[in-house]
Amino acid sequence: MEGYKLKVALSNGKKGVFDVSPYLDKGVFQELKDQGYFRQIKVAFGGVMWPHEQDFSPETIEVELREPPIDKAV
Repeated sequence: MEGYKLKVALSNGKKGVFDVSPYLDKGVFQELKDQGYFRQIKVAFGGVMWPHEQDFSPETIEVELREPPIDKAV
């Protein structure tokens, strides 16, 4: 996905896009602005995590989850 968006499929069957960009100016999340570092994401404990322990819980992801954009045929 483009920018700081993650395509997510949760264990409860919900799917969508989680946008990390609203968090990038907050404390430890500023390091995620580096795209190389951002791509080091791993699934951990039902959420997501980066090497320096920035993380989002599955609950946060579910609350912020947005419907994926619909592809429009031209």
